[in-house]
Amino acid sequence: MDFGLAFSYVFQDKDWLRKVGIVALISLIPILGQLVLIGWSLNVTKRVIDRHPEPLPDVDFGGDLGRGFSAFVIGFVYSLPITLFALVFGILDSVVAGQSNSDAVRTMMAILSLCFGLFVFIYGIAMAIVLPAAYGNYVAKGSLGAGFALGEVFGLVRANIGAYLIVLLGTFVAGLIAPLGTILCIIGAILTYAYSVAVMGHLYGQAYNAATQNKAVLAG
Repeated sequence: MDFGLAFSYVFQDKDWLRKVGIVALISLIPILGQLVLIGWSLNVTKRVIDRHPEPLPDVDFGGDLGRGFSAFVIGFVYSLPITLFALVFGILDSVVAGQSNSDAVRTMMAILSLCFGLFVFIYGIAMAIVLPAAYGNYVAKGSLGAGFALGEVFGLVRANIGAYLIVLLGTFVAGLIAPLGTILCIIGAILTYAYSVAVMGHLYGQAYNAATQNKAVLAG
């Protein structure tokens, strides 16, 4: 993988400011704008997977909206264990709090809370590694079901865990870049946020290619 390329490829496109600026403005539309932005970034992923000579795409509102909604569904399903655990823990905490105030009960709830927090932390890291593989498999195969093909998704991660750890690092760095635009006021913040999403899309595509190449080598 070329970590630096994910951050520099945007500026290699002579129309980068127009492309990023348009999707940044669209992202201001409540809900739909964010879905379009995510779908646009996954179009970057698809272009990288396809080795398109110009990985930075123009906005395709309908297509990007569809990809963004599919990405939302994939992310929602993968996050269900955390949601369900939080729901169960919240109900249990409310029931116990209403029935007893003993030290033993409070201690038990504190331990459960610690365990839940640890689970959320570990699962959150796992999701940050697996979701890019699920997104890559989805756009590569052009099917929502491919995002839930756990054998294929986990197979990609196993084939090149290093690539997806680089994606995790890139996501962290991109997250630091996104707020920097506030220095240039609102317009700058919007542009840097769209840019950070474009970086992540490129990394997803690179990781998918690296993983599939490793799988091919191992299979051969």
